[in-house]
Amino acid sequence: MRSVKTQWLALWIHLAAMVFGLAGLLLVLPHPEFIENLSEFGLQIFAFGMSGGGALYMIVGAIAVSIYGWQTLGARRLLTFLIPSVGISLTSELLGTSTGFPFGKYAYLSGLGAKINDLVPFTIPLSWFYMGLVCFVIANVSLRYGNHWMHKLEAIALAALMLTSWDFVLDPAMSQARYSFWEWGQYGAFFGMPLQNFAGWMGTGALFMTVAALLGGENSQPVLTKQQLTFPVIMYLGNFTFALVLSLSAGIYIPVLLGLLLGVAPVLGLWKLAPDQESTQPSIFTAEPASPILSPLSPVK
Repeated sequence: MRSVKTQWLALWIHLAAMVFGLAGLLLVLPHPEFIENLSEFGLQIFAFGMSGGGALYMIVGAIAVSIYGWQTLGARRLLTFLIPSVGISLTSELLGTSTGFPFGKYAYLSGLGAKINDLVPFTIPLSWFYMGLVCFVIANVSLRYGNHWMHKLEAIALAALMLTSWDFVLDPAMSQARYSFWEWGQYGAFFGMPLQNFAGWMGTGALFMTVAALLGGENSQPVLTKQQLTFPVIMYLGNFTFALVLSLSAGIYIPVLLGLLLGVAPVLGLWKLAPDQESTQPSIFTAEPASPILSPLSPVK
């Protein structure tokens, strides 16, 4: 029970950190006179928010999802997702910032924490992990209607699409806003970004999700209940809203519509289709032979 409370506390801190970041980016930075009138303590808080706020919200997000995964999925399933998601996403990001493959030519600026090999902030693989796991468990609701290996691949593809849909909204905002966190070294057709970027996102997400499913074994893609999925749905919607507000503030609308259509709509639809907690249907709901739906506080073994 204590770990469940910690998981939700970490989620609210994560969301609050994003709200604080939005306030700084959209309300404070455009008004330097406001900064000039801050007290010394206020200046210290503002300086910390601008230098470490981006890293903080991703670290806390990863902590929140780690506790959730440990509590809901069990240690083995959590680790078999965390390790490939962090390892493969970091490899893709290091390749991308060094060679331009698979995302295109880009470089990270300051604001997201210390960089690995002076190229990729250490927080970036953490964001791939926590948003990847959120999309993965939500997409697995589709396995309620079929558990063949083809259905499992379709669930992975759907999860990768929902992950990429978040980037539809996030990338233009974070690279073109008043205070940018990365910059593109080549001009692309999608609001200055190359379309290759999204192929890289789909490929990277699908790859580490597939590896995680293979490492986790036959029952690595469980179908969770609606109550168990409330946490990941809030996490997804919170991060999407952060990107949405930044994009709209920069006058970027089409990516927001794409993200709503291909990301938010599937997430809410799948959550609605998830089985209720009190359901006692067997394996097709849980991906465990002859097992009932577990309570939201019970780890899936």
